[in-house]
Amino acid sequence: MHHRFKELEIWKRSRQLCTEIYSATENFPENEKFGLTNQLRRAAVSVASNIAEGSSRNSSKDFSRFLEIATGSAFEIETQLLISYDLKFLPETKLTELNLKLDEIVKMISRFRLSLTKNQSIQ
Repeated sequence: MHHRFKELEIWKRSRQLCTEIYSATENFPENEKFGLTNQLRRAAVSVASNIAEGSSRNSSKDFSRFLEIATGSAFEIETQLLISYDLKFLPETKLTELNLKLDEIVKMISRFRLSLTKNQSIQ
C-alpha cells in the first residue's frame, strides 16, 4: 500500500506552507539565524517530509505514525510562530494567515489518518 505523496493535497499544502515559512522568517533578526529561524524552517520541512516518507511505508499503521510526527511538527510551528509574534519578529496579520493555513493542514492530516485507520480495519 503505497500512496503517491505528490498527489496528496496535504503534502502539496505542507510544501506551500514551508515556502511561506521561509519567506516569513527571511527578515527575522540575524542573531535568530540559528534560533527561531532555523527551528521554524526545520519544523516546516519536517511536516512535508514526514508525509512523503510515510507514504512509502507498507502499512497504514506505519503511514499513520509518520502523519502523527507531521502533526507534532505542525504544533511546533504553531508554538514557534506565537513566540515569533511575542518577540515582534512577526506581524499579527502574518501570524493569523500562517496559523489558519497550519490549522487546515492539521485537520486534513487528522482526517487522512482516520481514513487510514478505517481502511486498515476493513482489510
